[in-house]
Amino acid sequence: MDLILDLLATASRWSRSNLSEIALALVGCLLVLFGADIKGWVDARLGSIAGALRVPLLALLCMIGSGAALITAAPGVIKGLSQFNNSSLAPVLRVVLVLIGVVAARR
Repeated sequence: MDLILDLLATASRWSRSNLSEIALALVGCLLVLFGADIKGWVDARLGSIAGALRVPLLALLCMIGSGAALITAAPGVIKGLSQFNNSSLAPVLRVVLVLIGVVAARR
């Protein structure tokens, strides 16, 4: 049992030292998973604009929106994940990754 707890603590310490990259990857995965839905919603709102203006405007909105989501959401994810202690951070990250995988498999 001590070996398992030691492995969890080691994995959590490693995860904590790389928390900014992990949070950025999690937000990026969510953007990939739900980006098509968001793009469809924005495209439906821009449906009345002519095609020559709609395509560049849609590209600009997706670029700015994705960048803004990465910049603003990652610190919140870091703050939330940093609340977990060294025995629970690694299992929480594993559960989150499995949930993202389940959502990705269903799409």
